Amino acid sequence: MVSTTVNNTSQGMLARIRQFEWQKSIVYIGFLVLFAFFSITLSDSGFLTPNNLLNIVRQTAIISVMAVAVTFVIAAGEIDLSVGAVAGLASVMTALVLAQYGLLAGIVAGVLTGVLVGGANGLLRTAVGIPSFLVTLGMMGIARGSAMWITDTAPVPILNETYNNIFGSGELGPVPSLLLWMVTALVVGYVVLRKTAYGRQVLATGGNEAAARFSGVNTRKIKLLVLMVSSTVAALAGMLYAGRLHTGRFQLGEGDELSVIAAVILGGTSLSGGAGTIVGSVIGALMIGLINNGLILMGLEVSQQVIIRGSIIILAVALGRKSAGS
Repeated sequence: MVSTTVNNTSQGMLARIRQFEWQKSIVYIGFLVLFAFFSITLSDSGFLTPNNLLNIVRQTAIISVMAVAVTFVIAAGEIDLSVGAVAGLASVMTALVLAQYGLLAGIVAGVLTGVLVGGANGLLRTAVGIPSFLVTLGMMGIARGSAMWITDTAPVPILNETYNNIFGSGELGPVPSLLLWMVTALVVGYVVLRKTAYGRQVLATGGNEAAARFSGVNTRKIKLLVLMVSSTVAALAGMLYAGRLHTGRFQLGEGDELSVIAAVILGGTSLSGGAGTIVGSVIGALMIGLINNGLILMGLEVSQQVIIRGSIIILAVALGRKSAGS
């Protein structure tokens, strides 16, 4: 009797292990493994100091904020390559208007920049029918060039301390304001994607657009909204960059589109659409920041850091896909 009970318990445990969703959990496992590895190997280099851990959060918070919005885009079966350039454009627009017309006008200008660019992306995708890859690729150049043009490639300083404290460089007690922005984006994104009709419609649109349309989902509206929100959040990210660095620059956000998309895919969102995870995207962003920080403390050259970082990301995504197919 005892032997039978033990066997049944063992079989039950094995069944639960087989049913464990490895694909959805690979980013969490990878994050913990990397954290443990760097904690052990860099124990004498200050990796675990509170200041270094907060630095990792500061360095990845803005990417995390953008990753939340891009999760909706990719889950809807689209892609947005313009987020980094929009962040740079919004940073300089905010800085220029803030210097001339004050705090509120500067904030409105930054947000409005994202709304207008996102609206253009969405309309070109849904009304004209241009694939989002091409639309946002072209918009990336337009936004970057516009930011360079209106500033003559010169940085625009932000001297308003209230703005700087709210958007990026301030703290609430020991908590950096960037962490608060990241947590807010995480909570709002999770609730919207998992608990609202809009979130379900996004997933339905990306999973099977024809079936979603027959079910009454306005798929064009969904695609328009996800692209508009993505650019608006990218503009917010640019405002956070500007607040953290006390200046608006066209270079801010340059290359972020690759980091953001990598974080989203690494976190478990399907590149083909129909599935998305907000928490996974944020952990994916933190994982990339963790890798960057650990490799720097290890004293590797920049070229070596890029190679290792890329290899780890490819390995993590490959393991997730392999687990899904097994």
